[in-house]
Amino acid sequence: MSKSGRIKSDLDDMTSLVEIIQILKDVASNSFYGAAKRKAKFEEFALAFTEFFRMVSLSEAVSPLVKNDIDKVAILAITWEGGFMADLNAKVIKTALGEGEKMNVVEYLVLGQKGAEKLATLTDKPIFVVENVVELGAYKAALAIKDRVIERVLKGEVGTFYVVYPRAKSLQFIKPNIQKLLPSEELGSKQMEIKDTIEKVIVESNYDDIINYLADLWITCRIDEMIEDCSIAAFAAQSQQLESSLERMKKDQKGLVMSFRKAKKSDIDKSLREVFTSKIMGGGRR
Repeated sequence: MSKSGRIKSDLDDMTSLVEIIQILKDVASNSFYGAAKRKAKFEEFALAFTEFFRMVSLSEAVSPLVKNDIDKVAILAITWEGGFMADLNAKVIKTALGEGEKMNVVEYLVLGQKGAEKLATLTDKPIFVVENVVELGAYKAALAIKDRVIERVLKGEVGTFYVVYPRAKSLQFIKPNIQKLLPSEELGSKQMEIKDTIEKVIVESNYDDIINYLADLWITCRIDEMIEDCSIAAFAAQSQQLESSLERMKKDQKGLVMSFRKAKKSDIDKSLREVFTSKIMGGGRR
């Protein structure tokens, strides 16, 4: 095979790869926007949840889920098992450890086996792991974490609970985000937002039972939402890295195009010289 033929074969292969990577990037980008739209369900829940506080004041409730002075902290790191997430998972773990150095951490919790393996090499603190999050489902994974944390808070073993998770504000901007979930100050803040409009209703249940149930529900929803944020960040990370690969491959493709043109011109020149030489040698013999 001629040099131009070999380069043409490489160029065809590169062109096919560029097309495949472009398709994968488009799929990742579309999945990012689709997942971002699905998050609207959490906003609907938050509105419905807030409406409940229009009916009854929980200011009389005393629960460690809302207020406590226990100086023991648990930190959840939400990581993702999919491809293209190694760097982002490492940043989440690093951020969780950085926050942990400022506090009296008694336990780390990790969603994702890879993240747990990374964390285990960097700390001697106890680690509670929930594996196979994709197979398990975001809601069941959130329940597993919620049950662990609330049980420890109610027993007085943990007072404060933080979550570190990746959040993508756009396809180009992803960073670890830190959120405090317990004591559940969000519940109190939402109560204050509508304090003046609380209606007088008959409350038959114990206030602590009500606040514990609401905190349980709220924490589950918030963790579920953060897992969804993590999956959205995964799509953004895929899109970013595929875009980077696509740019490099397109640059290589342009180089192959130039090389092919030069090789093709060289082959044509070589053929013309051979024909010219053949005619001269043939004419000399006559």
